[in-house]
Amino acid sequence: SIAQRDTGWIQIYTSSIQEILDSVIQAYKIAEQIYIPAMVVLDSFVLSHTNENCEVPDQDKVDAYLPRFENAYKLDTEKPAAFGGLTGPDWYYELRYKIERDIQKALPLFEETGKEFEEMFGRYYGLIETYKLDDADIVLVTSASIASTARPVIDQMREEGHKVGLVRIRVFRPFPSELLRKLLSGRKKVLVVDRNISFGMSGAFYAEVKAALYNVKGRPPMWGYIAGLGGRDVPVDVIKGMIEQTMKEDHPTQDIIWIGVKR
Repeated sequence: SIAQRDTGWIQIYTSSIQEILDSVIQAYKIAEQIYIPAMVVLDSFVLSHTNENCEVPDQDKVDAYLPRFENAYKLDTEKPAAFGGLTGPDWYYELRYKIERDIQKALPLFEETGKEFEEMFGRYYGLIETYKLDDADIVLVTSASIASTARPVIDQMREEGHKVGLVRIRVFRPFPSELLRKLLSGRKKVLVVDRNISFGMSGAFYAEVKAALYNVKGRPPMWGYIAGLGGRDVPVDVIKGMIEQTMKEDHPTQDIIWIGVKR
């Protein structure tokens, strides 16, 4: 999915089986309003090959939340049109502009549809999920199922007297830059844990978070860790080790810190 981040699709990264199902429903509601396709992303093996309890909502409630789609753009002999053809230089620029304009419309829609979903089903899903962030000096930023494993680590380190918090990026495209700037500005340190690699650069989430904070005055130093590629387990002690390593250093010395790789 990371390789498709620039194809113009909405990308939602999930952390549980329940969220996968719920996100599919929410994705339809958003995509059908702005005519931008959406993909719901889940961790291989960690979520795809495990069992969890999942509440399947009633079809009547889903139908009430997700009305029938009426496509405004379809083949009509009265209004001839072509779809999916090559766009030449005269209009290609405008086409790309419109895709960017429309995908940005998804940002407020996630909050809006998330609140509607909560009212109907009792579960809320927005752009970003936070955990014990209010007074945090050190913030762990990650996505998907690693965030679920990180919560007890945050609890343990809080009990040890460390002001550590968690940010889970749920929506990767469009990227919630403005919200991240509000959440991370003024922190002492930020570490980003990626379960991916953008070859020749770094972890994709790390690069995006850095870019979002670049123009922020007094932006915090940021560490980029890569762990758990291919569905390899990232247990609580590994996550705690990454946080402790960040606490020991004043500034990062490299853009990629490989965790658990066999050399």
